[in-house]
Amino acid sequence: MLKLSVFTSFFLLLVVPGFSQEITQNITGIIVDEETEERLPFVNVSIPESNPLIGTSTDEEGRFILKNVPLGRVNIEVSYIGYETLILPEILITSSKTVNLTIALKPMTTELSEIVIRPTTQKQKPVNRLATVSARMLSVEEASRYAGGFDDPARLAASFPGVASSMSNNAIVIRGNAPKFLQWKIEGVEIPNPNHFADLGAFGGGGLTALSSNLLANSDFFTGAFPAEYNNALSGVFDIRMRNGNSNHFEHSVELGLIGLDFASEGPLSKKNNSSYLFNYRYSTLGLVADLLPEDADGTNYQDLSFKLNFPSEKVGTFSLWGIGLIDNSGASPEADLKSRFYYQDVEKQKVRQYMGAMGLNHKIFLGNQTYFNSSMAVSTNGIDLTTDRINTQEVMLPHNNINNGNAAFVFKTYINKKISSQHINRTGLSWRGMSYQLALDQDLDGVGLLTKVVDQNGFTSLMSAFTNSTFSFQDWKLNLGLNTQYFSLNGNRTIEPRLGLEKRVSKNSQLSFGYGLHSRLEPLQIYFAYTHPSSKIQANRDLDFTKAHHFVLAYDWDITDRLHLKVEPYYQALFDVPIIEGGNSSLLNLQNDWFISDDFENSGRGRNYGLDLTFEQYLHKGFYFLVSGSLFKSAYRTADSEWFNTRFNKGFLFNGLVGKEFEFGAGKGKILGLNFRVSMQGGDRYSRVDEEASNLFKDVVYDETVPFTEKTTPSTFLHATISYQWNKPQSTQKLSLRLLNANNFKEFLGHRYNLRTGEVEEFREALFIPNFSYKLSF
Repeated sequence: MLKLSVFTSFFLLLVVPGFSQEITQNITGIIVDEETEERLPFVNVSIPESNPLIGTSTDEEGRFILKNVPLGRVNIEVSYIGYETLILPEILITSSKTVNLTIALKPMTTELSEIVIRPTTQKQKPVNRLATVSARMLSVEEASRYAGGFDDPARLAASFPGVASSMSNNAIVIRGNAPKFLQWKIEGVEIPNPNHFADLGAFGGGGLTALSSNLLANSDFFTGAFPAEYNNALSGVFDIRMRNGNSNHFEHSVELGLIGLDFASEGPLSKKNNSSYLFNYRYSTLGLVADLLPEDADGTNYQDLSFKLNFPSEKVGTFSLWGIGLIDNSGASPEADLKSRFYYQDVEKQKVRQYMGAMGLNHKIFLGNQTYFNSSMAVSTNGIDLTTDRINTQEVMLPHNNINNGNAAFVFKTYINKKISSQHINRTGLSWRGMSYQLALDQDLDGVGLLTKVVDQNGFTSLMSAFTNSTFSFQDWKLNLGLNTQYFSLNGNRTIEPRLGLEKRVSKNSQLSFGYGLHSRLEPLQIYFAYTHPSSKIQANRDLDFTKAHHFVLAYDWDITDRLHLKVEPYYQALFDVPIIEGGNSSLLNLQNDWFISDDFENSGRGRNYGLDLTFEQYLHKGFYFLVSGSLFKSAYRTADSEWFNTRFNKGFLFNGLVGKEFEFGAGKGKILGLNFRVSMQGGDRYSRVDEEASNLFKDVVYDETVPFTEKTTPSTFLHATISYQWNKPQSTQKLSLRLLNANNFKEFLGHRYNLRTGEVEEFREALFIPNFSYKLSF
């Protein structure tokens, strides 16, 4: 801990006195129609509480600039004839960065004579207007402020109802579904898992995100019954958007912390046509907190790079080029002291190298008649090279397993969005995702150091999809009707998936909604190509169908005030065509991180998830906010002839309580002290009863799968905290932050281990406490 104290002392010396002169900043932006995304001219934009009033109107291209705005948090009011007046609350103004906003106004659906014009604050509203239920906007500002968020979209989402998480990785369980059923998208394109150390602890998760908050725009997170344009997703979707860089000024930031070094830059490529660049690079410095990492961690480091280039034009539309990439190294070393070797982890040498990259070109053009056309081309790649060796009883290092996987995907996606009438909007499109794979997985099946090929396959396949979605608006009613279809060329399986969303405003402050959708997702590719009978090279899983689920969601939203919101969502999911083992109790609904599956599966299993999600929150107001979320749920599965069993992920209940307070002080409110806390409670982890006799026979942990997941650990409680101090100087902002994950040092259940010395199976728990003290300079 000496390294940590020295590092902390160094940064405390950087706290300097504030400034005395008044500093202001500009706010720029674009106003668009929510339904057609066309830019709106002559819209009124103001800061209502300013004195004298700060206000302006958009030009013919929908652009505006508010000049000389005081530092601190301000509310922005936007009004336009024929549209609902909108208030954007608590926008943070600093001296170092120009605030740039894209604001969408909603057309009125009633006559002016029938209503009283009243500004609305709809912070909880998702970016995608086609979403009806189970959708939440991921705010960039919240990601950096919420305790436990760690600037990570996945860890931030764990604050929301229906989302279970762990400390050891950022994989999330949505309404009892395995993390592998989650889909990640950037700029509308499906990408590989964008997390460092991906899929090691759980398929679909990782250790730390590769998505820096410096690049992200407000995005969407879906937990069920998502719109028709989303395919190949069963539990949820992260629909991540990147913001555009500043097209008028160069802005940069440098952040140095215990976890890593972060550098970001943005600015104009050409002020004449408003083109811009934005990029971010991060490199790990985990050596500074080596004493706080798991004891078997060895050689752990990472780096990632993200960027976006934006090229708007008047005649041929807007082009944007974006990309993200990461490289990870990790591993473990065997214990040198023979007396310290108790478990297989103590006699293993492991080396892991991983990579992931994605790059895309997007084009958007307005065709007139309230119509626009959006197209994307993208390429992505990801891979893992993992080797594990074990020391046997004769002190000989022997191979234990090997993974050498490399994948590439080529994506084309396009859709057309048209406002057919004032009550009807349609979006129709198609996508093609070509997947190239090189898969090699070998495992020592007999414990003698001879590796057997579990998967050995090279090739190319594709997933094709088409969708159409129509939105109908009638005063207090809104109806979304959609249809999605998929085709998997590897085995010819296809789906036809209807989607439905219905909203009814029952009062000026409350709304009732219903959502239904049939959804499906492919399994990890190695499962299709596994040699289910290695000696004969039979691939019995090659024809596996999609796992599918009917989603039913009912939602009640109540805006108690403009800043106080209550949401209640009961839901039911009926899963079918689930891959199971004939004659056994194994189901791929419970798959967590087993790479070396060689079982023969068939699509005859079922599952069901049902529960109640509740959210009660106050949005940031006068420096104070809180969020209380809770869930009661049940997750179960059955095989062809079995009774219903608990799934691995049936925790039963979730609770999160977040609270935070900002204190603005100093000349011109140029200093902000932020205190943020979160407590997270979850039901216990499920596991099957340990078969002691079989474990002693095989010298490893063996579970009794005749009664799967009947056992349950005690509930877990995690405490997270974020403390920050920010101050402004002319054209620069500095910030000190201390982010604590698992501040109460709770020992998380990580399964069982076989004790090589005593011959007993022991529960394995570990307390992963992650502090990140950082200093950030923006200029």
